Amino acid sequence: MSRILLIAVAALLVTGCTSRESQQTTSSGGPAASAAQQQNAGPGCPRSKTGYPQVDLKGAKVGFSQSEKETNPFRIAETQSIEDEAAKRGVELLVTNAQSDLNKQISDIKSLLDRGAKLLIVAPLNSDGLQPAFDAAKAKQVPVVTIDRKVTSQPCPDYLTFIGSDFVEQGKRAAQQMIKATGGSGKVAILLGASGNNVTVDRTKGFKDGIANSGLQVVAEQTGEFDRSKGQAVMEQLIQSNPDITAVYAENDEMGLGAVIALKAAGKTPGKDVKIVSVDGTRSAVQLVADGSYTAVIESNPRFGPLAFDTLEKFAKGDEIPQNIVISDDEYDSTNAQQKLGNAY
Repeated sequence: MSRILLIAVAALLVTGCTSRESQQTTSSGGPAASAAQQQNAGPGCPRSKTGYPQVDLKGAKVGFSQSEKETNPFRIAETQSIEDEAAKRGVELLVTNAQSDLNKQISDIKSLLDRGAKLLIVAPLNSDGLQPAFDAAKAKQVPVVTIDRKVTSQPCPDYLTFIGSDFVEQGKRAAQQMIKATGGSGKVAILLGASGNNVTVDRTKGFKDGIANSGLQVVAEQTGEFDRSKGQAVMEQLIQSNPDITAVYAENDEMGLGAVIALKAAGKTPGKDVKIVSVDGTRSAVQLVADGSYTAVIESNPRFGPLAFDTLEKFAKGDEIPQNIVISDDEYDSTNAQQKLGNAY
């Protein structure tokens, strides 16, 4: 785990799926990742504004609500980062896993509060639906930091801040890699992520905006729900209905890896006959880039531990916390995948 290096610079950064002006901060969290702090005008959230009590992080009970079963490498790395940082800081960490069930995540968060959690870190399953859990935390004056998926509740009154990637930018970077690999022409299939969260919406928008002035044409888009087997099944269907597809944009690595299996079964050579670009940064996908069977991977950094606990410490001290904290993401292609393989998760 690398140290967090914060360098102040002024810049404007696009907000997620809300129209409100917000502050945004960029920081690192993964191996060899760089960091910078970026802020624009907009209200932050100091402890004085919420009236929440000061909580000394060392020795405190902190609850972490994970949203999905830890079979996806992103979730494994995310939970590990939270657990490692908690141990490093002497925090008593309470962990739950909603197993992809929104109602369970609501009850999980309430149970963490009942077990005495004074601070909460939540990886939301969906952008909507967690308001009852946030209301329960507010009633007990417990600050909530959300990570990796933005919620539609209000920052500061409902939750403290969101820490995650700039998902629109991820889509744009994927588009740049696809244009570079294809020469800016061809027929693209998009394997969409799960519906009901801003990650899918933003990664789709970023990619489509990014290829808008190129000769690339989106001929099919269908959800694979961020799942490898479903991504494979969808790709098999798309090959049948669109046999002339020359490129695939998968909104996470797991679906991209499923697409590789489907393409090989159809007698196509991934990375040559069909270019593949995905988002995540898992070791399996980056290895395929290094081997030439995959085009590029845009990292979605799952190492939220240092940023999440730094944010809670700053809030306890009375610092104003920005509404959005954007973690830095790396990028892998044929020029660096082998060299950076150790940074993948």
